[in-house]
Amino acid sequence: MQAPADPNQAQAPETTKIRTFAPADPAILVIHPAKKRIDDFLQQRRVQAGSLIISVFGDAVLPRGGRIWLGSLIDLLAPLDVSDRLVRTAIFRLAKEQWLRTEAHGRRADYMLTPAGQRRFEEASRHIYSSHAPTWDHRWRLILVIGELDPKQRERLRGALFWQGFGSLGSDCFVHPSTDLTTAFDALMADGMSDLLKHLMPLLAANAGFNLSANDADMVRRAWDLEHLGLAYADFVSRYQPVVEALRHDVKSDISDEQAFLLRTLLIHDYRRLLLRDPELPDVLLPGTWPGQKARLLCKELYRRLLAPSERHLDLHMRLANGSTPAALPLLAERFQSVDPLTPPL
Repeated sequence: MQAPADPNQAQAPETTKIRTFAPADPAILVIHPAKKRIDDFLQQRRVQAGSLIISVFGDAVLPRGGRIWLGSLIDLLAPLDVSDRLVRTAIFRLAKEQWLRTEAHGRRADYMLTPAGQRRFEEASRHIYSSHAPTWDHRWRLILVIGELDPKQRERLRGALFWQGFGSLGSDCFVHPSTDLTTAFDALMADGMSDLLKHLMPLLAANAGFNLSANDADMVRRAWDLEHLGLAYADFVSRYQPVVEALRHDVKSDISDEQAFLLRTLLIHDYRRLLLRDPELPDVLLPGTWPGQKARLLCKELYRRLLAPSERHLDLHMRLANGSTPAALPLLAERFQSVDPLTPPL
């Protein structure tokens, strides 16, 4: 799809066909695992458009300047059966919640991240695109509730800290192994909870190591529900492992650029939603068979394999309101960067 000659002229939505992968014998239909994942998504009865748009903004829009024309966003999501109405409704809500703001160009408008939204996305990106699990200094980060909060305030606080990866030890103590407490408080302010900070005390704590006392593993079991999170990670691995294996063994029949973008979007969307529930505990605090690390490595490999073709798709289809194509910034190349600079590219 080429940019229209007149940037103010409306453009008809593009009809997209997804390729079917089949063997030489047409009597046997083989569906490529990448297409199967896309088809599985299309079978969902309900799509949370707002959550999907957040994934697209963080993954595809942020490294291209953090802004996009609404019509371009609609076109990019159309192959996933996200309607024009759903996109517009979700964008309106995100703007109302101060994630996004608009900037008009004639009849068109770009949607871009607000400063608070930019901070949220950048913080999330550090977690999503890290190539390794965090290290631990054997200290716990605590946030204690000092003073009275009404039930509504307490629930808002609990929800906000949950999405930052904090576990809870009762209703007045929240715990995390590695987060930066200043960043945690900044996030609470960005979420509109500045009025609660005077009731919160941030602390650093370490296990004194008494022989008969509870230990760090006991703390983890009490503060987080790792069993259900582990099952969710295992499901993620089973969903995307066939795609990685197909791309490893059959490079010649690679998926199309459009499919690469759709699959990259779903990959990060699914992985991001897992990380929202994950405190990202260091390996020393996790069960020996923890599937989260396997999920991270799988996501890293698949993302790197999809990056080039999906970026070609964005070069052709992502537009600003003035008709121009925003270029990718250097931060895109830093995602899932290997610790070893000599690691060869895939």
